Amino acid sequence: MERMKKLAILVLLAFSTKLAAQENNRVITTAVPFLTIAADARSAGMGDMGVATSTDAYSQQWNPAKFAFAERKMGVSVGYTPYLESVIKDIGLLSAGYYNKIDDQSAFAIGLRYFTLGEIELRQTIEEQGTTVKPNEFTLDGSYSLKLSPTFSMGVAGRYIRSQLRFPTEGNNSRAAGAFAVDVAGYYRSREIAYNSFDGRWRAGFNISDVGGKVQYDEGGQENFLPTNLGLGLGFDLILDQDNTIAFTSEFNKLLVPTPRDFDDDGDIDANDNDEYQQIGFFSGIFQSFGDAPDGFGEELKEFTWALGAEYTYQDAFMVRTGYFNESEEKGARKFFTLGAGFKFNIVQIDLSYLFSTSQVKNPLENSLRFSLAFNLGDEMFND
Repeated sequence: MERMKKLAILVLLAFSTKLAAQENNRVITTAVPFLTIAADARSAGMGDMGVATSTDAYSQQWNPAKFAFAERKMGVSVGYTPYLESVIKDIGLLSAGYYNKIDDQSAFAIGLRYFTLGEIELRQTIEEQGTTVKPNEFTLDGSYSLKLSPTFSMGVAGRYIRSQLRFPTEGNNSRAAGAFAVDVAGYYRSREIAYNSFDGRWRAGFNISDVGGKVQYDEGGQENFLPTNLGLGLGFDLILDQDNTIAFTSEFNKLLVPTPRDFDDDGDIDANDNDEYQQIGFFSGIFQSFGDAPDGFGEELKEFTWALGAEYTYQDAFMVRTGYFNESEEKGARKFFTLGAGFKFNIVQIDLSYLFSTSQVKNPLENSLRFSLAFNLGDEMFND
């Protein structure tokens, strides 16, 4: 019964997504959307942001250029994000990462993200012997980062993506979808600046992530864009004294994917418009995404999401976080507050986060406790 219930829920989710796209008219959808889920609890606790936050062991997903500013020689991270936990218990996102500072100026890192839908039993009738499938998606990536100056670094990452979500049925030609993608990122961290009653440090970053070819699940079927994304972030560390720091960060994101065509009165995309959309290549689609919204510049602005986050740190051992994420109601309507905390014991750091949805659209991550674990290993590294 549990497996049949899960299958019904997945069908309902797919149907609900289609209805939302029809209702909002031009919601951008992509293949492998799990790539946009925050895989670590620290970023999740600050409104799903990480492009311009301080360097940590979780930086691979958000901005690999940050690793050049890592404070320790090596770091290891693991994380778990339950998905639809209030309904199903075995759907979730697992992540793991490792970075190593080559020297004071450069670093390399590897990462893995695995999204599982657990086990689903397929059958045509109640009496029929069921077939168990385990749909899943994963990415495996590596990155290199280098300081170009004492305050600025850049990083590149390569990523292999594999998606096995299609259910095999008699006579179809479904297959696992695979793709390669790259990230290009930059990170700025100023030296400490002495103000009248406190010290401060500015942070900024960008990441153009998941640039790669389109994904196809069926031979001759529809091609789907990867969630190619532009992330921009700006932050400031308010250093009150040697024990107390408050970090404020803002972040903007935009999918570099062409805006979908309008739906007709029946809720379907016109065949000619769909054929034209399918002809758009992934590279030309990146540039087209900045000026193809049918309603002009106003609609283009609605395709940006924004987030605000704050993190209070006491003696580099205890952290409290909060954040807010906002997306236009016409482009997905994700709106939520987040809370988080972190605890550091010698080389081990534990992070937790919780999400409160403020939208009428159900968020699959609400009422779920996310957690991640990081190990900061090796000697301390010198940073100018």
